[in-house]
Amino acid sequence: MERAVLRGALGRAERWGLVTRNVAKLAEPPRVPRRQITPLSPEQARTFLEAIRGDRLDALYLVALGVGLRQGEILGLAWPDLDLAAGTLTVRHALQRVEGKLILVEPKSVTSHRTVALPALVHEALRAHRIGQLQERLGAGARWRDDPRDLVFVSTIGTPLDGITVTRRFQALLKSVGLPHQRFHDLRHAAASMMLTQGVAARVVMETLGHSQISLTLGTYSHVSPALGRAAAERMNDLLGPHGPGAAAASAG
Repeated sequence: MERAVLRGALGRAERWGLVTRNVAKLAEPPRVPRRQITPLSPEQARTFLEAIRGDRLDALYLVALGVGLRQGEILGLAWPDLDLAAGTLTVRHALQRVEGKLILVEPKSVTSHRTVALPALVHEALRAHRIGQLQERLGAGARWRDDPRDLVFVSTIGTPLDGITVTRRFQALLKSVGLPHQRFHDLRHAAASMMLTQGVAARVVMETLGHSQISLTLGTYSHVSPALGRAAAERMNDLLGPHGPGAAAASAG
């Protein structure tokens, strides 16, 4: 941050003729160490899914783990963004706290505007969540606060959910079943890692996550490369080995 401020100030001074050269441009920026990604494994994810069964926000966690949306994108989902007949959702906004208020903002980048297909378990959870929300609305009566944004995930009286509250609740659920501490964002990492190890094409994962470049996807999830390499080797062996389909065709000929 300080380097950027200094570079900007010297750049202005250079344009005004006060200095002959912006030396801040020559300085090497400090390296920011990449945070080690340790998302839930598939077995841990299944334990977590069992723990959230029946929770009023189980659909929220499933959207994070099954589709890989960012927390703000999930909290900014409105019911018109969901096509439950087609089994898709469209990311149009993110919910953020700005000057003390929770408001809808544009997603992180142009590619963050996206429509993604829902896994069946996420689709069914959202259907059940819709029914549950209508029941909560009836039960709350006059206490329910109508919000013109028509958000999918709200409090028990219809108000928007704060990300900090959601994260604390998520971490309490993890602790209750003995799972390691995670950031909420790590559910997105788990979703991406599992998609890649299941053989989903990197470009499809990129588009699902809303990344701007495929290099960002592959670079972020380089920790799954060994598993992908082993899986590719095994598939090639299955194809070309003595018992593969190629061998069967050759013997038949």
